[in-house]
Order: sequence, then structure tokens, then C-alpha cells
Amino acid sequence: MSAPDRALRAQLDTLATEAYRPELAGIDRLGTLEIVRLMNAEDRTVADAVAGRLPEIAAAIDAVVERLARGGRLVYAGAGTAGRLGALDAAECPPTFRTDPGQVVALIAGGPAALVGAVEGAEDSAEAAGRDLAALGLGPDDVLVAVSASGRTPYAIGALVHARAVGALTVGLSCNEGSALGEAADHPIEVEVGPELITGSTRLKAGTAQKLVLNLLSTVTMIRLGRTYGNLMVDVRASNEKLRARCRRIVALATGADEDTVEQALAATGGEAKNAILVILGGVDAPTAARLLEAAHGHLREALGAA
Repeated sequence: MSAPDRALRAQLDTLATEAYRPELAGIDRLGTLEIVRLMNAEDRTVADAVAGRLPEIAAAIDAVVERLARGGRLVYAGAGTAGRLGALDAAECPPTFRTDPGQVVALIAGGPAALVGAVEGAEDSAEAAGRDLAALGLGPDDVLVAVSASGRTPYAIGALVHARAVGALTVGLSCNEGSALGEAADHPIEVEVGPELITGSTRLKAGTAQKLVLNLLSTVTMIRLGRTYGNLMVDVRASNEKLRARCRRIVALATGADEDTVEQALAATGGEAKNAILVILGGVDAPTAARLLEAAHGHLREALGAA
């Protein structure tokens, strides 16, 4: 074994996410229902682990909101499962909150091919992360969220180093305390979920923890930016029949208006739920609703206050 290999093995031996659990050595001899119960019990601990980091998560969100409010982007970077989870979160923002496709973006080590298959060795290149972010034109108004279960992945750490060098805000999401990723980030979020059911398989509890935190980051950021009205998705993009029906329901829930009034408001505003709500609740016409929302930077409550 080479010296670098020995060093890496020694490093992995110190990580909680890589720890071996001898009490589970006979798991393959158990019945299916017993294994399922064991795994489900493990999963129930993840939400509590995330709960222990809520102050750090909230502080990161406030910083993210400030950057995005001035036109910045939210950029995720990771390798393997972590990169795929970032890509999933980014892909869900346009249909849910009508963000511009370039406002929340994701980079994965190895490029798009790594979303559906392993790209061996891609995670080992910190330089590749720098090149990917340079190509994206990352700058001081942007936010870089690096995701790595171990907190040691070179691609994720390289992304943080590059982001800090260009003045971007940095968030490091990992599942080990005292991680190199956390040390390199302005806002470290270290959700310690402990050893996995299957040793080192960090797509399990660590992946679930990362998904929960990314849900919090993007969703609460969008709430703070006025992309919802209460808990209603008023910025939903009505791109199919189901979503058009959802828009009608959202307008009805927000206003308490009858079906005909809702249909008339949506017809007048080109199917825009947020505008239709303002027409009904603010007692204004469609062009005025559009003008008020533009002046309020899309915040429906602010626009209603000015109506």
C-alpha cells in the first residue's frame, strides 16, 4: 500500500460516517422485516440530528437570502450522492418557486454523466471544481453550498476554496464534526448522523440528512424572498393541467373567492396565481397588479399593502 493510500485509510478510520458497527455484522442473516425495522429505526434518528443544527442552518439561510436578494445565485457543488442531491434540489426550484433556471444551479464532479452513473476519480480533483465554478462565472454576489458526507471530498473542498477566493458566500454541509469542509466554509453545517447501517454507505442516513438540510435551505430562502404567500405556492409555474388546477385552488384558498371570480381573475392575469390573488384581494385591475408586484420585487404581501 502506498503512503497516500495509507494516509487516506487512516483518515477514513477517524470519520463517524465510515465507522464499522460490529453489532450489525449478522444483518444479512436476519429476516426481511427485521432488517427493515432496523433501517427504519436508524432513519428516525436523522431528523433529530438535523434539529441539533437548526441555529447554524437558519444563520446560513439569512446570509443566502441577502445575497439572492441582490441578484446572486445559489450554487450547489458535490460528488456522487451529495452532488445528485444538490442537482435534485436545484431542479425543483423553477417549477415550485418560478426561479430563473440560472438562479439555483448545481455542479457535480464528473459533469452531467455523473448524475446517472459513477464517474470514477472525479471527486478527487479539487482543481476540477475550480474550473467548473470559473466557467459558471461565480462572483461575490453568489452563494456556494458544498456538500460532502465525509467533509473531506477534494472536489467539494476545492469548490469552497475557489468560492472564497472570488468573494462568494460559502456554506459547507457535511455529516462529520470538525471536518475540513466545515473549516473552509463561512457557514459550516455539520449534521453528525453516526455510522451507517451498511458501513460507509453514506447514501443512507447521511444522504437523508443532506436532503433535509437542502430542503430547508432552498425552501426557507424562497419563503423569505416572498416566493410564497403563507404556505401557498403562489409562484408555481402552471405548465400542465394538474398545475393549472393547482393554481385555481391556490387562488381560491388565498382569497376565499368563488369559482367564477377565480376564473375571471386568472383569465385577466394570464393564469398568474399571484397576480390573480392581488386582483381579488387588492381590488385592482390586472395591469395594476403587475405593476405593484414589480415594484414590490414579487412580494405579494408588500404589493397588497400598496394596493
